[in-house]
Amino acid sequence: MFVPFDLSVASYNIHKGVGTDRCRDLARTAAVIAEIGADILAVQEADTRFGNRKGLLDLDKIRRDLGLIAVPMDGVGDAHGWHGNLLLVRNALVHEVHQLILPGLEPRGALVTDLTIAGRPLRVVNAHLGLLQASRRAQVRALLDKIERMEGRPTLLMGDLNEWRGTGSAFKALEKHFTFAQARPSFPSRFPLLALDRMMMSPHGELVDVAAHDSPLSRRASDHLPIKARLRFNIDRQGELG
Repeated sequence: MFVPFDLSVASYNIHKGVGTDRCRDLARTAAVIAEIGADILAVQEADTRFGNRKGLLDLDKIRRDLGLIAVPMDGVGDAHGWHGNLLLVRNALVHEVHQLILPGLEPRGALVTDLTIAGRPLRVVNAHLGLLQASRRAQVRALLDKIERMEGRPTLLMGDLNEWRGTGSAFKALEKHFTFAQARPSFPSRFPLLALDRMMMSPHGELVDVAAHDSPLSRRASDHLPIKARLRFNIDRQGELG
C-alpha cells in the first residue's frame, strides 16, 4: 500500500533583490520567501554580479525566522551562492554539495546537493542556464553527465532554465530523464507570459499543485515570479520508495 508523502518545493530568481520598481530591497525579497513557505527553495541570482560577488540575503535572519538553512559550499568567499545559485532547506541533513561550472559564453553554474529530508534521500539540482540556445544544450549535457556518474537517487531539478520557447533541444535531452512539472508563466513578473522557471522530477516522485507564486509583493520584488509545487513521494508501509 502506498501512502502520499509531500514536501513543499520552490524556485525563485530574485534578480539580485532588484524589483520592478528598480529598487534593491532584500527585506522585500525575504518577505516573498516567507510567503512561499517552501521546505526546499532553489534561489538564483543571490549574489552581486561583479567585484567580490558578495551575498545579498540576510541568511542568519532567514534561518531564525523561517528555519531555512543554506547548504554549505567551498571557496565562494563572500558569496552566498555558486554563480548566484543558492539552495535553502528546512530540517534536512546535507550529505554532499557539488559545485558545477557549466560551459557557455556566460559564466554559469549549478548546485547538485544530496540530502536526506524527512528521512528520505533526495538529490536537488539548482541551475540557471544561459541565454543562448547552444549554451543551454551544452549546459544540460554537462548536468546529465554529472548526474549519470553519481549514485542513483530521486532527483529534483529546478531553476531558471531560460528556455523561452519551452521546446528547445535542451529540454528534449532533459525529458529523457525527468518528468516536467506543468509549465507556469513566471516572467515578467508584472504580466507573466513565459515559463522560464521550471521544475522536473526523476522517477519515484511527482510534482503536483504546480503554480506561480503570484502576490502583490512577488510582482514587485523581482522580474520573475517564484514557482512552487508539492513533491510527492510514493512510500509503502515499510517506508521504502515506490
